[in-house]
Amino acid sequence: MELIDLIPEFNLYEEYWKIYTKSDIIEPQYVSADSVIEKSIIGEGAEIYGEVHSSVIGPGVTIGKGTVVRDSIIMKGTQIGAGTRIDKAIIAENCSVGDNVTLGVGEEAPNKLNASIYSFGLVTIGEDSTVPDAVSVGKNTAISGVTKKEDYPNGILESGEVIIKAGDSI
Repeated sequence: MELIDLIPEFNLYEEYWKIYTKSDIIEPQYVSADSVIEKSIIGEGAEIYGEVHSSVIGPGVTIGKGTVVRDSIIMKGTQIGAGTRIDKAIIAENCSVGDNVTLGVGEEAPNKLNASIYSFGLVTIGEDSTVPDAVSVGKNTAISGVTKKEDYPNGILESGEVIIKAGDSI
């Protein structure tokens, strides 16, 4: 995230600290005419139909129309539906977040599983996880596995709560 600062803490031009990249052959990014991208890094093959602010978006990620992503990291191959609001989230690889989802709502509360790891107001979603349409997720939360609407009492995962589906681990 520090790489998107106006003056990054890392000197990317340091002569004695060379940075090498490996680039797979992936199609270029697609940014729709209605999209807004500010102070962000967008990976190859990403498709952006919404807004991205101060975030890092991995390769092959799709951000749906009307979606707003702020202060987040979304990793490779994740699909974000339309009309979704994401504020301060880390979403691992190959996840699916439905339409009209809101991540990062309400007041902060200590996480019940591990308050030292799931903190700073972040929503954390583990790899290969699914968040269904039209649910809200509070701050300092963790989700792992394929979740369904029934896993969210009254359509919300309260701040500090955790959903770990059977057989999964965080």
